Amino acid sequence: MKIDNHNTDELRDISPSYDPWDPIVSLREFGRHVLTSVEMTVTNLCNMRCEHCAVGDSLVLKEPEQIPLSLMLKSLDQVENLRTISITGGEPTFRRQTVDEVIVPLLQYAKSRGIRSQINSNLTLDYERYEKLLPYLDVMHISFNYTSERDFHEVGFARSGHPVNAETAYRMYNKMMENARRLSEAGMFISAESMINYRTHEKLPEIHRLIVEMGCRRHEVHPMYAADFAEGLPVLPLADMRRAIHSLLDDRDPDLWMLFGTLPFFACNGNGEDAELLRRLRKEPNVTVRNDPDGRNRVNVNMFTGDVYVTDFAAIPAFGNVKEAKLDDIFAKWRDDHPLNRKVNCHCDAVGCCGPNLLVADMYYKDIDFKSRTAITL
Repeated sequence: MKIDNHNTDELRDISPSYDPWDPIVSLREFGRHVLTSVEMTVTNLCNMRCEHCAVGDSLVLKEPEQIPLSLMLKSLDQVENLRTISITGGEPTFRRQTVDEVIVPLLQYAKSRGIRSQINSNLTLDYERYEKLLPYLDVMHISFNYTSERDFHEVGFARSGHPVNAETAYRMYNKMMENARRLSEAGMFISAESMINYRTHEKLPEIHRLIVEMGCRRHEVHPMYAADFAEGLPVLPLADMRRAIHSLLDDRDPDLWMLFGTLPFFACNGNGEDAELLRRLRKEPNVTVRNDPDGRNRVNVNMFTGDVYVTDFAAIPAFGNVKEAKLDDIFAKWRDDHPLNRKVNCHCDAVGCCGPNLLVADMYYKDIDFKSRTAITL
């Protein structure tokens, strides 16, 4: 096990001035995209069925055996420039055994190697599962798109296939709120993500206030793209999305870090309203815009098959397997040879932009060649 990648004493704090998941950081360091982040899907079990879930089609009631943890650790060890790992699902903490035998060892590995870690969780289970992660975890990422227990019930179980008792959902909502507060007080960095979609675009300031009350350290805001499990949901017009972001910026707590990601607005659009919004995002204190890591500096590994994907949802087929190749080599093949990557592999350093991800390009810019465009100085 390597521990010399980064000295833990020299790690920079995660902050608006340093987001190690953003591919622009490694792009500027190495001059091209390199693999610095690995996401692992450790479960396909979940106690919710959210209507916006990108991986809902892969959720199951019973799972097969995982690949050996030793194989995953070996694969991580071989990534030369690894800076971050992410753990996702399903609900990663659904089974205590997964917490004890997979998640904690992965986080211990990350800690020993001096790399940052994140888990994506709904925080609705017993506090003790999350308490075990406190000594090791850097970021607890939760999804939060609600203004009330009723919202949680409607959104969180929209795709359950059977009625879910309101009281059960309300208890889970309150448990999530309680866990977030307790973990925040215990020192955990909680980043609450809200989707901009047809349900939330007029409620974001109210959602933001609840996130502040929970003690979260960051509010992430991402447009919802109708993909895979969520492909039937309405597409929000860009004008509504712009208004939603401006409204949130007007009413936000300026002391809380706000991170916007996968935005469909670009400095090369030539659109005055887009330029105005991007200019505001650049000037607002404690506000950052993250480029999408998927396929740029990050890959996802399915811990049941060893298959490697560009994202944690499998709209794009696997392009390698950790049983057969090193992650650096698999990533290089994607970066250098895959036609889908060539389609969106552009960047403009002057405005810190790595171009659109595949979902954004497909939904809003189907026939646009971003490589032929020039950014307007903001």
